[in-house]
Amino acid sequence: MNTMTDNYLTPDALAVIERAKALAPKLAARAQQADREGKISDETVQEMAEAGLFRVLQPKRWGGYEMDPRVFYSVQMELAKGCMSTAWIYGVVGVHPWQLALFPDQAQQDVWGKDNGVRIASTYMPTGKAEPVEGGFRFNGRWSFSTGSKHCDWLFLGGLLPKRDGTPGLEHVTFLVPKADYRIEDNWDVLGLRGTGSHDIVVENAFVPAHRIQYTNDHSDVGCPGRTENTSWLFRIPFTHVFQRAVSTACLGALESAIASFTERATAHVGKHGNRMAEDVNAQTAVTEATIALDQLKMVLFRNYARIVDAAKTGIQLTLEERLLQRAQASYVPKLTGFHANELMRACAASGTFKNNPIERIFRDIHQGRTHIANNTDAYVRAYGSHVLGIPNQEPFV
Repeated sequence: MNTMTDNYLTPDALAVIERAKALAPKLAARAQQADREGKISDETVQEMAEAGLFRVLQPKRWGGYEMDPRVFYSVQMELAKGCMSTAWIYGVVGVHPWQLALFPDQAQQDVWGKDNGVRIASTYMPTGKAEPVEGGFRFNGRWSFSTGSKHCDWLFLGGLLPKRDGTPGLEHVTFLVPKADYRIEDNWDVLGLRGTGSHDIVVENAFVPAHRIQYTNDHSDVGCPGRTENTSWLFRIPFTHVFQRAVSTACLGALESAIASFTERATAHVGKHGNRMAEDVNAQTAVTEATIALDQLKMVLFRNYARIVDAAKTGIQLTLEERLLQRAQASYVPKLTGFHANELMRACAASGTFKNNPIERIFRDIHQGRTHIANNTDAYVRAYGSHVLGIPNQEPFV
């Protein structure tokens, strides 16, 4: 982190990061149970809420802290040192107060008017079918991968609407829907991130008022009417800049935890043939290269956000080339951390594949994280490469 040219690490920011750090040992103790049961405990969510973690990006007018995104991602990495599933939920659910702040004020009133601690889950895939009706939309659809939905009372759901300017094509829209209008179908039985409970969502014939939609990729004041009340520079950061790291940064904290577990294991473990793990060149190489990669990935994260924050504060827009590169770099995190988790697992040898080795779960969690569409490294690497080689950009979220 660059603390010399920036003051985002205020005493309040440091305090919230410390509260997340203090939770990590508890999360680690519960991680196997969350993995086994397919959900993190209600107790864990309550502790995160009591620590104020979900308020980091929430507007101050709604009881939030309205902090720099770098604080948010620092919190996420600390949580991931204990349990990546918990940190993944935090990254997804904890970022939603930022987007709700962009909705019309009435939508904010609907969600936070009686309780400003209410949480929102999401699934942005544009599978929703919206039919315009008087006052809003008739909404139907089925969505997959709604992380942490059982711990939330509202949902952001993706859909498509015709372009407002009348030109051919469709626009991605976020629809805000209360718990009474959807059902959760339990079907999350996967390789890793099992504790996230990322189940399917079904909506049948729900009415969504017009004030409960937001045009996801419209970063203008017209597209983000909530800026009228929420005037901080924080809410002028484009959607992708905030969300692109929400589903990759947990991998950093998880890899750091894997390195710590590996170091503890290697310094004490003696194999069946009497060889000390610490003397194995595979172990020495794996821990060093993982540490180098982690250091580099963190530096890029904080450097990029320094640029994003500066642009939001000064009102400039980053060039398309820089935005595409940042998108590719964010998606590269799970790929590179997955590689090093794999190398750490390999250096643990056969005894390391037992469930009592935390690296085994981290290995699965990171590789599950790689499957998220925002972590499709090849697509975003090609998008950047195509642009710098003169091919028009086709990535709508950038």
